[in-house]
Amino acid sequence: MTSLIKKNASGHAGDGDANLLINEVVGVPGGIGESARLGRASAYDTFLRGLLPSREGVALIAVGGLGRRQCAPYGDLDLVLLHAGVPGTDELAASVWYPIWDAGLRLDHSVRTVSEALSVAQDDVKVALGLLDARLVAGDQTLADALIRTAADHWRRTAVRHLPGLRAVTEARWQAHGELAFLLEGDLKEAAGGLRDVGLLRAISAAGITDALRPAVRAAHLRLLDIRDALHQQVGRRVDRLVAQERDGVAALLALEDGDALLRRVAGDARTISHALDDAFRAADRLRSGRSRGGGAPPARRPVARDVVEHDGELVLARTAIGARPDPSLSLRVAAAAATTRLPIARATCEWLAAYCPPLPAPWPTDARAALTTLLGAGPGLVPAWETCDRYGLVDNWLPEWTRLRSLPQHNPVHRYTLDRHLVQTAHEASRHAREVERPDLLLLGALLHDIGKGLPGDHSTVGVPVAQAAATRIGLPPTEVELIGTLVRLHLLLPDVATRRDLADPVTIASVAESVGDTGTLDLLHALVRADAAATGPAAWSDWKGRLVAELVGRVRTALDTGVLPEPPTPDPALLAGPLPVVHLTGDRVSVAAADRRGLLATVAGCLALHRLEVISADASVVDGRALVECRVQPRYGLPPDPVPLRADLRRAVGGDVSVTQRLRGRALAARGGGAAPRVVWHREAATNAVLLELRAADAAGLLYRVACALDEAGALVRAARISTLGADVVDAFYLVGGWPDDATRARLEAAVLAAV
Repeated sequence: MTSLIKKNASGHAGDGDANLLINEVVGVPGGIGESARLGRASAYDTFLRGLLPSREGVALIAVGGLGRRQCAPYGDLDLVLLHAGVPGTDELAASVWYPIWDAGLRLDHSVRTVSEALSVAQDDVKVALGLLDARLVAGDQTLADALIRTAADHWRRTAVRHLPGLRAVTEARWQAHGELAFLLEGDLKEAAGGLRDVGLLRAISAAGITDALRPAVRAAHLRLLDIRDALHQQVGRRVDRLVAQERDGVAALLALEDGDALLRRVAGDARTISHALDDAFRAADRLRSGRSRGGGAPPARRPVARDVVEHDGELVLARTAIGARPDPSLSLRVAAAAATTRLPIARATCEWLAAYCPPLPAPWPTDARAALTTLLGAGPGLVPAWETCDRYGLVDNWLPEWTRLRSLPQHNPVHRYTLDRHLVQTAHEASRHAREVERPDLLLLGALLHDIGKGLPGDHSTVGVPVAQAAATRIGLPPTEVELIGTLVRLHLLLPDVATRRDLADPVTIASVAESVGDTGTLDLLHALVRADAAATGPAAWSDWKGRLVAELVGRVRTALDTGVLPEPPTPDPALLAGPLPVVHLTGDRVSVAAADRRGLLATVAGCLALHRLEVISADASVVDGRALVECRVQPRYGLPPDPVPLRADLRRAVGGDVSVTQRLRGRALAARGGGAAPRVVWHREAATNAVLLELRAADAAGLLYRVACALDEAGALVRAARISTLGADVVDAFYLVGGWPDDATRARLEAAVLAAV
């Protein structure tokens, strides 16, 4: 065959030319779905048969996707040229491989005898798995059958021994690629729950360990293959990572509503596959454990809860529970037993519960409520038990709202889980704080329901209240507790929002929070909930400084609720009020400056900190005994703290009016302007004492506080304090402007100055 394109250094054709060449040279059809994949496999087979001359003792074997007849539009060809020691094998191999490369196809190839192939498979479990997909394409049928039969028999005899090592390799891959179900841009092949894991399930089934390829798994596998087909077709080349910019196009090719519907499908299928693989690995562990016991007496049944017993490391139903009319709370009680014992529920038990356990009445019986509390408070055992029940549809019986929440993506980059998993994870994290509150049961339920309004139009903290209260009523809570659940949902963001965006020394701030919360019991529940919510969200959602701010707010509000008296604002550091000016103190995450009173001091300090790559979290400006004081909390922008010696020197020079420092920080800060969505200014009239609040919502950028503070100063506003809240790529910066409510013209002028600075 004449070479039609120039191969790259690896011998592979460029992806950009592959579509044309595959269609014109090989005649491989495009398209999405099982019939399209079979059509591609047939076309490849026809093409490859024309490359291998009829010769005894030689066979062309397909493995991988072609071996399974599951060819992606731009997948590799995995081929083995099998021979029986015939002469001229190298030349024969070249006559097969080069036309494949010339056709623009990616090729993974090897040339081996049967004994060589089996020897490699014995040493490399990945090769052994690959041979399970082996299929003759052309050549000597007897030779091919010898390899295929022997490889399959060898795997059946050695699989149990090889699986622990294979599991370790698999877990390392999961660690590298993450969980497909919870990734916004996951690798459809390599991530946990992806296509490579289906290969493991197929291998475990081939070994006769368990029926790992159940109908739900097969359906999930076919859907993931369809998604990969659509991704290849959308991008026009081989790619396995479903990136954000391709989601809507892939969804359209699959006739799905939008990219979110696609993500939900991927997440659901990946979780089905992951759960099946966990179950299959446990079956292998049980089989290996039984063999180590020498095939003696069967394991005993040990009661662990009412109607629940342990059998061979799994939870199953007691015989009396199966024979009697099922109790509607049975599925919840089994789940609670699994969570508290950290033992998996047997597959057959889950299937029986899904088929025969009757729906829960409204309101729930006492046993069901108690079981739910036990389940939610079980700690680390909650998540796997809940996930198992969800895979079999049991959770929908408990909470009909779960259908809407299941696998709903959360596009904020700080979130590491889909919405449903986030809610369960929050309940798990809340169990760590159960002893800090008067009603741990309401904390756990509030944690499970706190984001139930997401996915509905409007503010989820508001629209979620009636949904959560309806669920709490159905569960059987009395009206006062139902109302409290609604309060937790409505206010679950109050403490972190106020702590990071408002002046905690201002009595108005404390009075407003105290009025919203109402009592110390609710305050404790909200404090526990916010910490659990942040821990379940991801590491970017919480930090030591945010924890300190929230704790400070809670302490001040508690004092107000206990005594009815608003706490006094903290006094300045006495060291700032003594000694010659300027005074600069650097202590941990605090930067404190005292200088001669003048306008623009806050902007100068903020700019100098930006010059040294420090982000300002909060800033306070005041005048005491004729001294201007600026106190800031900071954190390094890029993780590494600056050298304190030049920082202190620059601060002294800058607040002392050194023009060279001012010019240097102005130039650098202005060069650091960020992009992003259009900024917005929001005014708050009664949120502060003797001040109004200007809130800026904009894209994050180095030096932003400096530029805005300069703009406000030049526009004639006096900034008393600033609070900076970073939310992913955006910030919400609150500026306390001294004085009364400005007129319309003044507000418009200040707003224009701020937006121009951004």
